[in-house]
Amino acid sequence: MPGLEKTPWARPRFKNWLAVARCHALYAQRLQLILAPLGLRIAQFDVLANLVYEPGMTQQRLAGKLFVGRSNLSMALSEMEKMGWVRRESDPQDKRIRRLFLTPQGQALALQALEDECVLFDEMMTALSEEECNALGDSMRRLGDYLKSGLPPKEG
Repeated sequence: MPGLEKTPWARPRFKNWLAVARCHALYAQRLQLILAPLGLRIAQFDVLANLVYEPGMTQQRLAGKLFVGRSNLSMALSEMEKMGWVRRESDPQDKRIRRLFLTPQGQALALQALEDECVLFDEMMTALSEEECNALGDSMRRLGDYLKSGLPPKEG
């Protein structure tokens, strides 16, 4: 079709990138189905999972890890505090900093959700050999590093 030569679809590698995006979207759909019986949304699960991995992180660090604005995260954290899953504490050295922790209820919920996610993940990864999985990871890390470097895209 005329005019499409300057669109992503005209690039041979775009189909591979689209496959990555589709896989991510399908994984998110399946994960949401797994989290729903626990009363969790993916955004809440992301908060809980990060606090299991790094208890006491700051709200600013968590926002950066989740690629969300601090005000959006603040609203989500307020809701999660009301549900009894998360608590915020002042940093002992700097009272302006708020550290985030899971409550016992939040910890139990997070661990159950992570266990359920592992079942989905292990099932999905049976589609790849160990070598394919490693190659995929290496490729995605290189692309991520390139994008984080802030370099402008190469022309041509």
